[in-house]
Amino acid sequence: MMRLVTFRTPRNETRIGMHVDTDAPQIIDLTAADPVLFSDMLTLIRNEKKSMPLARKELTRFESGDRKGFTLHPEKDVELLAPIPRPVSMRDGYAFRQHVETARRNRGVPMIPEFDEFPIFYFTNHLAVTGPGELHVYGRQLERLDFELEVAIVTGKSGRNIKASEADRYIFGYMIMNDWSARALQMEEMKLNLGPAKGKDFATSIGPWLVPREDLEEFMTRTAQGEKHNLRMQAWVNGIQLSDGNLKDISWTFAQILERISYGTNIEAGEVVGSGTVGTGCFLELNGSKITDNQWLKPGDEIVLEVDQLGRLAHKIVEIRE
Repeated sequence: MMRLVTFRTPRNETRIGMHVDTDAPQIIDLTAADPVLFSDMLTLIRNEKKSMPLARKELTRFESGDRKGFTLHPEKDVELLAPIPRPVSMRDGYAFRQHVETARRNRGVPMIPEFDEFPIFYFTNHLAVTGPGELHVYGRQLERLDFELEVAIVTGKSGRNIKASEADRYIFGYMIMNDWSARALQMEEMKLNLGPAKGKDFATSIGPWLVPREDLEEFMTRTAQGEKHNLRMQAWVNGIQLSDGNLKDISWTFAQILERISYGTNIEAGEVVGSGTVGTGCFLELNGSKITDNQWLKPGDEIVLEVDQLGRLAHKIVEIRE
């Protein structure tokens, strides 16, 4: 399985590569193989017809035992960044019914009937993307700070007015997404029926790697609404498991979301679209249950999101004082 990564070397060089499992995890340096075609992840995606056959050839050669000519980096010696540190845009969906129903019930409001009429999404800050590691938060961002366990897609080509029956072909790959939420700010601003804005725009984390769509085919089921994937989704806070869901339980598929997104507008390669939170995937939903009660993230907390085949996205909350 191909696992594409963006990483920073000890010499502070940002490069792209492929994560491989050997005796110890390593990164195959694709930038060293072709500094132009593999200059960054967006360039790789935009030139997929040239870049992906070459990358697959390199991966096949490596897996066959031929290590000649490779530039390799032990994973422990590099810093994994977001696979796409600056995507073209970033949207987030609202596609899991269990999450929506439970979170609304916890707030004392009924299920919104429009949920079943069309998939909804919002734009978030594509300039505030982070990868694994420390999450730096400031001031009121710590008021009822929440994680959100999601999967995100990256688009692979441009299109407009795409039908759901064709939309999966516009997906380049999949990765884990943590849609951090400052709930106190979010709830204040959404009383004005606009947003979320400041409750979301400080950080969205993706990674640790990007898996091409075709590499997930054995976990995929085709439905009339689009592809669904049997990928278990889990989350731990300070070593205690809180979340357990599955991407196949998504109520609106990514194909349906892309149909809605592209209605009357263009999408381009390199856009990120989140699924929305899986059932049990955040404190907003869990609080008031048998699992947690009025629990929120605080400085020093460690959060791990894990999705089958997509890896583990781990963070530690660090407060910034200015």
